[in-house]
Amino acid sequence: MGSGPIDEITEMVQRIVGRAQSAARQLAKLPSDLKNDALMQMAATLEAEEAALTALNVRDVGRARDNGLSSAMIDRLRLTPQRIRDMARGLREIAALSDPIGDVTHMWRRPNGLEIGTMRVPLGVIAFIYESRPNVTADAAGLCLKSGNAVILRGGSESIQSNLALSELLSKAAATAGIPGDALQMIPIIDRRAIFEILKMEKGVDLVVARGGEEFIRTVVDHSRIPVIKHDKGLCHTYIDDETDLAMAASVAFNAKVQRPSVCNAMETLLVHRDVALGFLPPFCDQLKASGVEVRGCPKTLSIVPWAVAANDDDWDSEYLDLILSVKVVDSLDDALDHIARHGSKLSESIITTNYQKARRFLHEVDSAAVFVNASTRFTDGQEFGFGAELGISTQKLHARGPMGLESLTSLKYIVYGDGQIRE
Repeated sequence: MGSGPIDEITEMVQRIVGRAQSAARQLAKLPSDLKNDALMQMAATLEAEEAALTALNVRDVGRARDNGLSSAMIDRLRLTPQRIRDMARGLREIAALSDPIGDVTHMWRRPNGLEIGTMRVPLGVIAFIYESRPNVTADAAGLCLKSGNAVILRGGSESIQSNLALSELLSKAAATAGIPGDALQMIPIIDRRAIFEILKMEKGVDLVVARGGEEFIRTVVDHSRIPVIKHDKGLCHTYIDDETDLAMAASVAFNAKVQRPSVCNAMETLLVHRDVALGFLPPFCDQLKASGVEVRGCPKTLSIVPWAVAANDDDWDSEYLDLILSVKVVDSLDDALDHIARHGSKLSESIITTNYQKARRFLHEVDSAAVFVNASTRFTDGQEFGFGAELGISTQKLHARGPMGLESLTSLKYIVYGDGQIRE
């Protein structure tokens, strides 16, 4: 393979990063009302171009189907009129949020009279590398703009037409309000070498956010010289306690699995206390079966639900992203906690219980980005949390964890006021 194409890709990425750096310096100084006006114009543009966007997306979906992508991937790829309206709504919600930039979060006085505080500032240039889900293009654009960051987008090859159209529309709409045109840029090619070039540019890019499948995430992390925040796989559990409202448990668990199974916050494993398993599992599994869900169970589950498929060891570590559910009968809350610790992905877990002390134990002991009591794991989402949107759901602990909203895209700097102090 010749060096020419590699040189061209390198030069292209360097130009994009250089322009993003310049835009970031300008964006960091812009007032909130100007940024909010840009977000409102971006939302209006999406709604006005709904028909054109859905028509382009149909082509991406058709190619994905021809290329044998899974039903889960195709669902993530699809732009429906409702999803476009949701994107516009998210941008308006971001506009309505308080601007974190310049917010002084703490202030204290030292014995020598110095006043020291911390102020929120943008990160700078963010590279957002993601697969499928063109709707997150708008989420990333809106959140980065409001938080004063320039963003370089690189979507998957399966959604290239949708992403290019979205980024162009959003960038032009923002520019009409006075946002630098290079604050939002999309890598316009599908050659994966462009990703590797971005990941080398630690002097120009401040943060990489990677959102996609496990293999894709691993590739980004292995090649990056820049700090990476991972939107990794979601292997979410719901635990049905022996002290519980079984009707509520069935409603919450059914929603967690069936409402939209192709996303990372959908339940993949159901844990049921042995004392309620006989009364809970037969009607609940029949409800699942009627909705097309394949149930894969442990031996105790199979003794209660004979038509279920026997689960193997891999099932407890599988993110199905489909209408498949692993079910395990456990002896106690401790057993449920141990299972989650061994097999969970640290994204979302839920307990359904009427016992306050058990709920508190679950909240304290489960090591996940979001832990629920008597609610569906499907709520792990930036918009549902009131962030307007999310750049991703971080499954790590530094520097952000869980749905990434505006504050997750900022850093802190120290500000110090004095009146002539010198250090002795």
